Amino acid sequence: MKKRVAVLISGRGSNMMALIEAARACDYPAEVALVISNRPEAAGLQHARDARVKALAIDHKAYATRAAFDAAVETQLAAEGIELVCHAGFMRIQTEAFATRWLGRQLNIHPSLLPSFKGLHPHKQALDAGVRVSGCTVHFVTAELDAGPIVAQAAVPVLADDTPQTLADRVLSAEHRLYPLALSLVASGRARLEGGRVLLNALVNSTDPLFSPTP
Repeated sequence: MKKRVAVLISGRGSNMMALIEAARACDYPAEVALVISNRPEAAGLQHARDARVKALAIDHKAYATRAAFDAAVETQLAAEGIELVCHAGFMRIQTEAFATRWLGRQLNIHPSLLPSFKGLHPHKQALDAGVRVSGCTVHFVTAELDAGPIVAQAAVPVLADDTPQTLADRVLSAEHRLYPLALSLVASGRARLEGGRVLLNALVNSTDPLFSPTP
C-alpha cells in the first residue's frame, strides 16, 4: 500500500508538483492525498486541484494562536488518514508539541547544504560566505528550525557571476529531483529515523566528487 502524504505549502508549490508527478508512477511508494496552504491565495492550491489532488486553505490569520492553527491542520491530516507530511515552501513554524507528535513522519526541504545557511535567504548567505558549492537538503522536521536529521542532499556548483536568484534557480532544479527521492526512501522504509540519525538501507552515491572549480 502506498503511504498517504500531505504536502504543506505557502506559495506556488513547485516542489509539491514534483512530488505529485513522481507519485504518479505505479511503483512509487507514496501518494499525495492532500495539499494544505496557510495562504488562501497560494498559487499551488490551484496547481494541486488541476492535478486532481484535494487542496485546502487553512488561513493562519484566522487562528489566535499557533497551537490553534496546528490543531486545525492536524484535524485535516487525521480526516484524510495522512501518514507522512512534506513541507514544500511552508512558511510557518510549528509548535513543539506538533513537531514532536509527528517526529519521523514529517519532511522538509531547505535550499542549502545543512547545517550551513539555515533560515531565510540561504542563497545570499552562501554567496556572502564565498562558498564554491551549495545545494539542498531534505531532513526530518523537528522543533528546531532547519535542524532535523538529514535524509538526503544534492550539491550544485556556485558560479563566479551568480546572484541569489541564479543560484536559487540552479538549486531548485536539484530540489525537484531530490525531494521525490527522499520521500521514496522514507515511504518505502529504506530511510528511517533511529536515535536522532537517519539510517539508510539503500545504495550510497559513490561516484566522483563534484569539484568547483573543475580541476
